[in-house]
Amino acid sequence: MADSRFPSRQLRARAREAIARLQLRTVRAAAADDGMSTAEYAIGTIAAAAFGAVLYGVVTGDSIVDALTRIIDRALNTTV
Repeated sequence: MADSRFPSRQLRARAREAIARLQLRTVRAAAADDGMSTAEYAIGTIAAAAFGAVLYGVVTGDSIVDALTRIIDRALNTTV
């Protein structure tokens, strides 16, 4: 006679199968990145281009050129 406190073998087997299916789905969902690489590359390219444009604007601006000129003049006119 089976003890009602313990699940039957069939129930335990079904539970193991369900857990295995869930684990497989989780692994597949975590590994699935179809179509993501193109979007990631596009966003990265846009960000790099925007950063380059901002950096170019800052470096070619008058305030940066004046500051660098003053630093170089000060370094060349320093007495040791």
